[in-house]
This record gives sequence, structure tokens and C-alpha cells, in this order.
Amino acid sequence: MQLSNSDLTKKTKELKQQNLPNTKPISAASLSGKEPERGLLPVLKNSQFLVLWSGQVFSQLADKVYLVLMIAIIVNQFQGTDQTISGWVSAIMIAFTIPAVLFGAAAGVYVDRWPKKAVLVVTNIVRGGLVLILPIVLWLSHNFNLGNLPLGFCLMLLLTFLVSTLTQFFAPAEQAVIPLILEKRHLLSANSLYTTTMMGSVIIGFAVGDPLLELADRIAAQIGFGEALGKELVVGGSYVIAGLLLILLKIGEQKNLNDNEQPHILADLEDGLNYLKGNHRVRNAIIQQIILFSIFAALAVLAVRLAEIIPSMEAEEFGLLLAAAGVGMGIGAGIVGQLGHWLSHFQLSLIGSIGMAVSLVGLSIFNQEFWVAMGLISILGIFGAVVGVPMQTTVQAETPEEMRGKVFGLQNNAVNIALSLPLALVGVAETFLGLSTVLLGLAGAAITAGIFFSVFSTPTLE
Repeated sequence: MQLSNSDLTKKTKELKQQNLPNTKPISAASLSGKEPERGLLPVLKNSQFLVLWSGQVFSQLADKVYLVLMIAIIVNQFQGTDQTISGWVSAIMIAFTIPAVLFGAAAGVYVDRWPKKAVLVVTNIVRGGLVLILPIVLWLSHNFNLGNLPLGFCLMLLLTFLVSTLTQFFAPAEQAVIPLILEKRHLLSANSLYTTTMMGSVIIGFAVGDPLLELADRIAAQIGFGEALGKELVVGGSYVIAGLLLILLKIGEQKNLNDNEQPHILADLEDGLNYLKGNHRVRNAIIQQIILFSIFAALAVLAVRLAEIIPSMEAEEFGLLLAAAGVGMGIGAGIVGQLGHWLSHFQLSLIGSIGMAVSLVGLSIFNQEFWVAMGLISILGIFGAVVGVPMQTTVQAETPEEMRGKVFGLQNNAVNIALSLPLALVGVAETFLGLSTVLLGLAGAAITAGIFFSVFSTPTLE
């Protein structure tokens, strides 16, 4: 039976007049006996989510191709014939990482006070502007040095630092907006789409980023912009397009009484920490994400060694192994988005942790067979998504609107640190303990976290 809006209103009033406890407005789905729509389709029907998702596609693509752009500029303008590229690239990576560690948590404090739509739009357009002015900056600084370094490279480091700083504001604002435009039951599917997009941008960025930028240079030369400008137009233009798309976003954001009050960084961060201390489900979800990202950061380091010992591979081809993990995560995210609502978030996390552990154990045994290793890494990615997507959804669904910026800022800060530590520790551990032992240790961490947090996080109806 299909009920009109007037029928729904009348039925709700009748229930209220009967003084029934905890009476809530009723929906057509509940009165007609239909199960509410779940899965990916209702999310894709939401026009506001499509706007946000479209902005994310362009923003993520720009983020991932940015490093490829920096490497191309270094090779063309700064690297000498007797120099290795590693030192130049390491400096760019450090400039990109420092803001994530320094400002990740503090940015969330401001995001709670500022209009989130404005944050999304401004951070993308300004990042685009910084990339688009890069050719002018390099041209003006040509033949100037700052100490032993070219001035142009120093200015590249500064622009990279600024782009990364703006990203620290964009990330918590983006996560905080999703629960404002979607119902709680759709958050799992929405996060699966976001994870799929993120993994897709990683694959595109590192697998076809260089050919894409070369093609952009050729097209720019043909239409008269100059051969050296195409790369910057692709990356900077992607940021700008993301910002312009997000102007169309309509958010049902509540106005807080303290929005005009100047943030007290330390006090607000303490509020966020106290919230996490008192909410064990959100805290456990974030800790499990930290462990998840640490495992995949470790895999990024170990992939070089895996490629080296696989007979049919060269060490520099390690990107194929990482691409397999990205494909797996995309597949896993799609599965979770379509079918994951049948289980609680922490049940999904336990299944994912067990699958990751089994994959890592298999990889520790069959690490010299190319196709077996590729398959196991893909399976690792699939089960990694089964952990990561529900945990991110738990954080979004159970954090109050006024606390989301602080919590997401703290989360991003912790994840960034978790991504950095394995880069320093795993290589040393592999040297002294061996590849198989380190992989078994990662498997132990995955299964321990899955069991512990599933036991100490009481499931609720998702």
C-alpha cells in the first residue's frame, strides 16, 4: 500500500495523540511493510552525495598525480647527470608529510567552527591556484640559488608544504560532511564508494600518471599553451574543478553557538580526546584503522624486497604489487557497500582481520611466486577494505556533529603518524629478522586487533 504525504502526517498525529512512548515520525517504507533500501543504488540516487563524490574524484586524482608532477619537474629541471633522484624526491615527501603530522589534529578544531562547504571549496581552489602558478615561480627563480640548492626547488618545497597544509583542512571537512547529507543506514555504502575512488586514484596516479602528464604536455603544445604547462594544467585544473563542483553542494549544517568564538586549540583537542576516551566504539574503530594503515604502509616498504626476490620481477617494478593491493581494496569496498549491511561493523572487521592474517601468512610462505604473491596481495586488499570501510563508518555514524572535526582531525593525525613509522622501522626489521618473519608479525598484529576489538566493542544495530 502506497501512502501519500498527507496520510503519513495524519497517521503520525494519531500516534502522538495516543501518548505512545518514544513515538518517532514514520516513513512510507515502514508503514507499507517494505525494507528500507540499502546498498549502493540509493546512495547514487542522492544528488548531494554525487556532487561531493564528483569533487572527491577530481581532488583525489590531483593528490595522487601531484607527486608524479613533482618528480617530472625534478628530472627535467634540477637533477644533474651524476645525481640520483632519491634525495630530491625524499625532500618533497618530507615537505608533504610534515603538515600532516603538525597540523592534522589542529585543523579539525577549525573545521568544527567553520562552514564545511566553504572549507571544501576554498581548500581545493587555493591548492589548484598554487599548482597553476608553479611554472611562473620556476621561471622567475631560474638561475638563482639558495645556498647549495636551486631557489626554484626550494620554492617547490614551500608550495608542497602549503598544498599539504590545505589538505589537512580538506580531509576532516570532507569526512564530516558525509553524515550530514546521508542517512545513517547509507554511510557504509557511501564509505565503500569513497574507498573505491581513493584506491582507483592511487592506481591511476602511479600507474598512468606519467603518460597522462606527457599527453597533457603534447596537447598544451598543440593548442599554444607551451609544452611545459600541460602537467600543471592537469593537476591544478583538477583541484579547481573539484572546488567549483563543490560550490553546488547543499549541506544541512547546524549553526553552533560557539562558531564565532575563536578556537582554543589545546582545549578543543582535549575535548576530542575526552570524547574518544569515553566512547570506546569510536576509539576502537580509530585504533583499528591505525593498525590497518600501518600494515599497508609496511607492505609498501616490503613490496620492494618482494619484487627483488621474485625471479620474474625487478625491484623497481614493486608498483605492480601495490597496484594489486589497490585493486583488491576497490573490490572489497564494493562488496562491503553492497552486502555489508547484513553484519555489524565490528563483525565485518573481525572477518576482515582474519582474512588479512591468512593472506599475510600465505605471503610469508609463497613470496617467490609472482602470480601467487599478486593473488595474495589482492586478497589482502579485499579484506583490508572489509576492515577499513566499516570502521570509518562507525566513526562517522557515532560521532556527534559538533565533535566530528576534532575527532576526524585527531584520526587523520594518528593515521599519518602510523603511515610514517613503518617507513623507518620495517626496513630495519626485515634486514635483521627476514621478510617471512616480518610478514608473520604483521599477520599476528592483524588477527590480534580483530579479535580484541570485536570482543570489546559491543555490536549495535547498524
